[in-house]
Amino acid sequence: MSTVIEQAVEARLVAAAPRMASIPATLRYDARDPFAVRMSFPAPATLEGVDVSWTFARELLTAGVSEAVGTGDVRVRPYGYDRTVLEFHALEGTAIVHVRTGELKRFLAETTALVPDGEEYLHVDVDGDLAELLRDAL
Repeated sequence: MSTVIEQAVEARLVAAAPRMASIPATLRYDARDPFAVRMSFPAPATLEGVDVSWTFARELLTAGVSEAVGTGDVRVRPYGYDRTVLEFHALEGTAIVHVRTGELKRFLAETTALVPDGEEYLHVDVDGDLAELLRDAL
C-alpha cells in the first residue's frame, strides 16, 4: 500500500503575479509526515519563476473547507457554494487561489482513509526523526 497520495487540482488564481486565470496545482500527502499537506504550484504561476510548494497542516485544510481558519502564512476559508479559498502569504507577496471544494474533500477523504484523523501520532517515527536530527547536528 502506498503511503503517498497525490491529486492534481485546478486552482483559479485571484491575486498574484504573473496573472493567470487558472493554474494546475498538486496536493500531496505522505503518511510518513502525517500532520502535513503540501500544495505545489508550477514555475509559470510564481513570482520567482520556479516551482513553489507550501506545506501546512492537514487539519487547517480540513477545517477550512467549512469555516475560515488560519492566522499565519496559510489561511483557508469557504467561498460560495463550491469553492474554497487558500491564501498564501510570503515576503514576496500574497497569492490567493480558489479550488473546488469537492476536489479538496475528495483528497482529504483519501488522506483520512490512509491515516485517520486523530491517529497521526501512530505514523510518526520519533526515534528515527530524532536520530536524523542529531546526525545532522554533528
